[in-house]
Amino acid sequence: MYNLVMKDVRLAVPPFFFLFPLLFGALMLIPGWIYFVVPLYFCWITIPNVFNQFKAQNDLMFTSVMPVAKRDMVKARVTLVVGFELLHIVIAAIFGSISMSLYPNVTYYFFPPNMGFWGLNFVMFAIFNLIFIPMFYKTAYKFGWALLAAVTAAMLFAGITQWIGIQSPVVNEIFYGTGAQQVRLQAFILISGIVIFAALSVIANRLAVKRFLQVEV
Repeated sequence: MYNLVMKDVRLAVPPFFFLFPLLFGALMLIPGWIYFVVPLYFCWITIPNVFNQFKAQNDLMFTSVMPVAKRDMVKARVTLVVGFELLHIVIAAIFGSISMSLYPNVTYYFFPPNMGFWGLNFVMFAIFNLIFIPMFYKTAYKFGWALLAAVTAAMLFAGITQWIGIQSPVVNEIFYGTGAQQVRLQAFILISGIVIFAALSVIANRLAVKRFLQVEV
């Protein structure tokens, strides 16, 4: 499995792609910005470029002649995607913590980069994975429509949750509050988001394997 993941990295992930989490994460230093945009750059830029590289390198044919199971091919690709998502979130969260320390008196109109916000980001990536990965493995080659559907769903989730956070006094108090009760709720949302992310990513992997087994390479 490790060798398959490293093969994917060497084939489709140029070294500068590992700088993207730092470059995008640094946008968290903009006070009071729409921070949902930062993780969405992964969906807008990283994923289409990486999967286009797989297509350009004819990775499907190359990997199919290797003595590996289709199940492992899917698992390696999902591991790569999830690994990049975690890298983007962790680095962005570090910059978000720095931002909150640098600007303690900022009035946030959009979600502040606290634990609750990152819990929502985990859910957003979970939705993205659940749609993109199984749809892509209908062919394991064409990714355009799968990417469009997944990005649209992720953006709708971000937009709707942000709108609710602004319009609903209860939700606003949970995500914008700084009291002990609000912090506990934000921590709970973060943990719940991580659990949802893990669960839906596993489901996405299983659905993708089921579909890929029906693909004739």
